[in-house]
Amino acid sequence: MIIWIASYPKSGNTWLRSLLSTYYFTKDGNFNFQILNNIKSFPSSSYFEKYSDNFSEPESTAKYWISEQRSMNLDKRIKFLKTHNALCKIDGHSFTDENNSIGAIHIVRDPRNVLTSLSNHYQIKKSDALEFMLQERKAIVEKKDNRYLGFNPLFSWSIHEKSWSECNKFPVLTIRYEDLQLETFVTFKKVISFISKLTNKKNSFKREKAKKTISSCEFNKLKKMENEVGFNEAISSKLTGEKIKFFNLGKDNDYKKLLGKDLIEKMNSLFKEQIKKYEY
Repeated sequence: MIIWIASYPKSGNTWLRSLLSTYYFTKDGNFNFQILNNIKSFPSSSYFEKYSDNFSEPESTAKYWISEQRSMNLDKRIKFLKTHNALCKIDGHSFTDENNSIGAIHIVRDPRNVLTSLSNHYQIKKSDALEFMLQERKAIVEKKDNRYLGFNPLFSWSIHEKSWSECNKFPVLTIRYEDLQLETFVTFKKVISFISKLTNKKNSFKREKAKKTISSCEFNKLKKMENEVGFNEAISSKLTGEKIKFFNLGKDNDYKKLLGKDLIEKMNSLFKEQIKKYEY
């Protein structure tokens, strides 16, 4: 059965995936990029290349979401999957269901800092990043050999947030990225306790391993590792073709310093409900 690591893009998903991979899939609590392979992304093109369908429309692969998850679950083992998908239906096809998923950890981040991170990550104007976040039918697509094999429906930031935080199909733990950043140990312990409950395992929290895991996954260490060996999940610049640093801004990503007054006021109005909900 699946436990989802779910978030809108640029909200801390890779960091939490690094922490969980290190805690659960290493003996010594030392991180390296290879162990991220223990928590794969879904959906991605690798799941659908085997089909003979033309996949002529971006959403064509949605009809296989459930069947692929069902196949994964044949081994009856607990598995983590990362996703940026909204918890949605496309053409009547659910992204997931209670027969394949037992829960999710949903990471939410201040939308104003999501905007600055999106702008930096995709090398786009901040106004374009806001438009990205407001598009109600926004999706990230991947095309290979004239077939749409990758389809990630994000929808707008607000719809995405609500789709996971208000899920009633299975238990969802929503955590703030900011809490993971400021109170890493306490928040990570909360995540591990939630996973223990989902899996009906006695909560044998390994304090020392958790501390070592957190130390090993500090932002500056991940950034240094990327500089030394690269990171295969980093995307390439459309302008230069060079890889854009994935671990880039970190704590320097402060919208108060990076956004103008007018844009901040506009976002405060657009995301008023969520800013109040998460006490931003």
